[in-house]
Amino acid sequence: MKRLTQVLTLLLALSPAPQALAQGTAISVQKTNGCGCCLLWMKHLEENGFTATGEDMFAGTLVRFKLDNGVPQRMISCHTALVDGYVIEGHVPAADIRRLLEERPDAVGLAVPGMPYGSPGMGPEDDREAYEVFLIREDGSTEVFSTYAEG
Repeated sequence: MKRLTQVLTLLLALSPAPQALAQGTAISVQKTNGCGCCLLWMKHLEENGFTATGEDMFAGTLVRFKLDNGVPQRMISCHTALVDGYVIEGHVPAADIRRLLEERPDAVGLAVPGMPYGSPGMGPEDDREAYEVFLIREDGSTEVFSTYAEG
């Protein structure tokens, strides 16, 4: 029994932690120049193991980029990211991006429309307003992917 416990302990130690699953995963963020919340969201991604790079775009070009990449107008937020074949719109938590990459659904990506207070990059999580993360399907329809209660 002691030997089995040692083997299980070793296997658990060698298993990747959730953050390690995102380690080194490149995510490219398209944003407008000088957007503070975009930079804070990128910092959130970095703190959670992603490698985030930013590209500044003029507002009109950024909106066109969003639409061209399958983000429905009702899902638009301030920045758009590309990661491993998916689009990430707005202040989506890193944990949801990791889940998306693990589950690999047939979808455009994820979105947090608007800029909800307390979402990553938008203020303290412990004082957040309730918000939802949506999965964007290929046909433009959406469904709730995760829900965050008021904090």
